[in-house]
Amino acid sequence: MKNQTLVKEASVNQRVKILRKSLNLTQEGFAKKIFVSTSFQTLTELGKKKVLDRHIKLIVTTFGVNEVWLRTGEGEMLEKDATPDYKITETIEIFKQLNPYFQDFIIDQLHKLLEYEKKEKKSRKSRLNTI
Repeated sequence: MKNQTLVKEASVNQRVKILRKSLNLTQEGFAKKIFVSTSFQTLTELGKKKVLDRHIKLIVTTFGVNEVWLRTGEGEMLEKDATPDYKITETIEIFKQLNPYFQDFIIDQLHKLLEYEKKEKKSRKSRLNTI
């Protein structure tokens, strides 16, 4: 409860830093993903640069962040079931570099993984219903 109060009282700039640290990213790594310079990111976190609407939109879409949380501190930090864009982009870039044989292998493994995940969810739900 105390942490939630601190987050609500934090500025947008401070919540950007909280987010970056929770994602285990350096200022440089975070900055690259939202297309700003490392110095801009540093100044933002120090409160010397204003977080503009366009930066908020980039952060929200890139990392799957709850926009209300970022602006106000209310709610959860991350959107439920959101896949951050940077993960999709990185996956596509790696996939494109593979030869077609390995691309097919990856697609096959993804299908198997998805089926496994569906079975696990169903099994967990079934176990919860018996409790």
